[in-house]
Amino acid sequence: MDKIKVVAIVGPTASGKSMLAMELAERFNVEIVSADSMQVYRSMDIGTAKPTKEQRSKIKHHMIDVANPDEEFTAARYKDEASKAIHGAHARGKNVFVVGGTGLYIRALTKGLFNGPGSDMRLRNGFAMLANYHAQIGSDGKRYLHDKLKEVDAESASKIHPHNTARIVRAMEVYYLTSQPISLLQKEHGFLEEPYQVIKIGLSVDRETLYKKIEERVDRMIEAGMVDEVRRLLANGYSSKLKAMGGLGYKEITEHIQNKCSLEDAIKEIKRNTRRYAKRQMTWFKKEADIRWFSCEEKDRIITLVEGFLHEQAVRN
Repeated sequence: MDKIKVVAIVGPTASGKSMLAMELAERFNVEIVSADSMQVYRSMDIGTAKPTKEQRSKIKHHMIDVANPDEEFTAARYKDEASKAIHGAHARGKNVFVVGGTGLYIRALTKGLFNGPGSDMRLRNGFAMLANYHAQIGSDGKRYLHDKLKEVDAESASKIHPHNTARIVRAMEVYYLTSQPISLLQKEHGFLEEPYQVIKIGLSVDRETLYKKIEERVDRMIEAGMVDEVRRLLANGYSSKLKAMGGLGYKEITEHIQNKCSLEDAIKEIKRNTRRYAKRQMTWFKKEADIRWFSCEEKDRIITLVEGFLHEQAVRN
């Protein structure tokens, strides 16, 4: 059986991935599968820079608005649902673009995930209590959990940002459930699955230009009504402690709404944190040896590459 061909367009936030994908989609008869860990959530539109309704009416998009903000959404769930979307698009005679900046989702989809243990809410609640306790006594609860992870899995701790609580908790959970570091289990798995024939295109933007684009995007989000969007989410009962509400922009605007900072300071913090996030994204993607990097100005070269890839003889399983 021929493997389905997938074009992955990756890169840091605000690099122009979605715009490029839309420009190429009509040319290549494409359906787009989003690989963005925040665009999966309903009612979180402005702060996640979702494609507009007009864009989605022109080109069918998948993995957008598939979960409520209070639902747990994992890389494993993404892999399963995105795989179904890819097979559905292929059955309709469409080519598939996977577009986004969440490296873990793209790796899970194109290289697989190791079969780790299921979540244990008792453990997770225990970790949350520890973090809250240390926050209450004046120390950094997130940093405390990160330090505890260093003790049992220094390799994972070196790769996970101290504020990425979800990944820290998962690594801790796997260790206490299996008595093995998640980094070791990942190495044993090797991420060597090849369910699709994939070509990965990375958009590279020089730092100064990227940071300018990030700041302009944040300003547009504020002008488009992001503060009201966050107010609606809070009014609808979505707690500020939810993982989704801790996403870029939502956390900072929530703090403004709760009178913890001015709007001006919240905007500055969003820009700063988004720049840091973009840097982490690039660190992740630069380690992926199979990505072919282009600047946004090299669209003709990208078109030639995609055209050749989609028309070459399919690889068989």
